[in-house]
Amino acid sequence: MNELSSTLRATPGTDTRPRSSVWLPRLAWAALAYNVLVILWGAVVRITGAGAGCGEHWPLCNGVVVPQSPTVHTLIEFSHRLTSGLSGVLALVLLFVAFRVTPARHPARFGAALSLGLIVLEGLVGGVQVMLGLTADSTEPARGFVQGIHLANTFALLGALLLTALWASGQPGLRLKGQGRAVWLGSAGLALLLLLGMAGAVTALGDLLFLPADGSTPIETVKRDYAATATLIENLRVLHPMLAIVTSAYLLWMAATLARLRPDAQVRRWGLWLSGAIAVQMLAGFANVALKAPGWMQLTHLLLACMMWLVTVMLVYRALSALSLRSPSTVSGAQRQGA
Repeated sequence: MNELSSTLRATPGTDTRPRSSVWLPRLAWAALAYNVLVILWGAVVRITGAGAGCGEHWPLCNGVVVPQSPTVHTLIEFSHRLTSGLSGVLALVLLFVAFRVTPARHPARFGAALSLGLIVLEGLVGGVQVMLGLTADSTEPARGFVQGIHLANTFALLGALLLTALWASGQPGLRLKGQGRAVWLGSAGLALLLLLGMAGAVTALGDLLFLPADGSTPIETVKRDYAATATLIENLRVLHPMLAIVTSAYLLWMAATLARLRPDAQVRRWGLWLSGAIAVQMLAGFANVALKAPGWMQLTHLLLACMMWLVTVMLVYRALSALSLRSPSTVSGAQRQGA
């Protein structure tokens, strides 16, 4: 009987982990997917101009817990706050389960704690934006700055949730020591993508507030953005497409270089996925400009940006979790010893 039990435990495909351990990765992946939806709904709030639907009150809505006789804008803003609040609840549950079913110093614990901290920061940034009146039709330059910080924190949150899900699924931790150029290549790529996202948030805000409804060409729009009466947000709109070209070129080079430095099948696979994501996102960017940034296209562009960010995080993670290659001198020395 003991031998049969041992055989069953060793049978491939037989999951003998406690039920709570099985649920940890599922919860982490669900939290990641859910937060992508929350981010898209937040974009709906911006696109519809419903950011002031609860007035300048936060966390209350129009000074009360549950708004009375709400308008459409109030319903949109209030529902976004509810869905964001549920993100916090999910993060708390994720942290609790991670500490309950994983041993000390397990990377999933760090990922869950980081995710919770970033969700709290996300809520605080949103609260500051509301209380300062940087919503709806506000054209204050500070709104563009806060919007960019909001997007950067959002990307960081998605990255933390992705790593938590990977670690909860049994994937190895990051190996930063001895990785050499791979660390700097990946860090620079992620930093550039964050800057690109922040610039994109400012451009999307500028499209919402200042994009003319007439048949102006892109060149005429750029000239209007630098007219004497143009605001800082309008001045910065052209920064995003310029950064997109530079960042895309770097990411393609980074993917090829990482595949050469870390000749691993996963690194090559995610490098190809990143190349495809860049191509699709560039097409979406051109379509967004050509169509005068309609709401549905802005949501598509944002979703693709989230996917491109996650693919880049996966590529860098795979490169930095792979075993470091031995130097030529080490290999030759080992060969001499073997001889």
